[in-house]
Amino acid sequence: MIAGLMQEKPSDFHIDKSSEALIHMALDEDRGSGDVTSEAVIDENMLATADMVAREDMVLCGTAVAGRVFELVDSRCRFTVLMEDGRNAARGAALMRITGPARAVLTGERVALNFLQRLSGVATLTATYAAAISGSGCRLLDTRKTTPGWRRLEKYAVQCGGGTNHRSGLFDMVMIKDNHLMTLADRDPQPVITAVRRAREKYPDLRVEVEADRIDQVEAALEAGADIILLDNMDPETIRRAAALCRGKAKTEASGGITLQNIRSVAETGVDFISVGALTHAARNVDIGLDFHPHHAASR
Repeated sequence: MIAGLMQEKPSDFHIDKSSEALIHMALDEDRGSGDVTSEAVIDENMLATADMVAREDMVLCGTAVAGRVFELVDSRCRFTVLMEDGRNAARGAALMRITGPARAVLTGERVALNFLQRLSGVATLTATYAAAISGSGCRLLDTRKTTPGWRRLEKYAVQCGGGTNHRSGLFDMVMIKDNHLMTLADRDPQPVITAVRRAREKYPDLRVEVEADRIDQVEAALEAGADIILLDNMDPETIRRAAALCRGKAKTEASGGITLQNIRSVAETGVDFISVGALTHAARNVDIGLDFHPHHAASR
């Protein structure tokens, strides 16, 4: 595994401090001073059981987060995962079951669904892209184009959909892009070599990736000793040339202008990775509902 490219099993996911804080923020945003409708209409002693149900075909992601929502609303709430994250869920499938005070289930409903629908949407779109390059030997990467505050969750959703995470942020991998090189270009005749050398000296344990949009820039990045070369907005034939040039010397990543219509042709150029920002910034929330079981409702 290349350092800076993360891939955990979806089953390894846990609610960390940042995820917990995000859930609290979402609940505070929605509840405010209280769920006035549930408090006015629902008996405080009423218990209920409800299922999260897929309203369309999808790849499921986010059950632990959705379940934690209800636990934070009321510690008496319990949730049972009926289908694991990363699994294909058909329309009509029960995904998870919630039991507890009816008021609490109603209060947590929208926030829990927002998390589950969003993360399952990212996983579902990722699975579509991953299927398009299946068997090519190329791996699908995400980017930092994530919803602010949601990065860990959305990158987990990419994993559930069969993608691989690129760097988590600015801290875990050196990525020398065109704007970095522009700041050096006026003062240095070999900005790529200088940038890579400085990166190696400052962070010897981190992988170094260099962005290139022309073959001569690929050659410069190879001369500089980059670990990975980002082939930015190149056509498939140029990517093929660059990948052949780099083979055995550096890994290659194609990026920019990648769609479901052209990703297969790019994958077949011999490039090692393809990164797609759309996995997280353009995913559509899938349709999931929460259905109560009226015959299970009872008073405490």
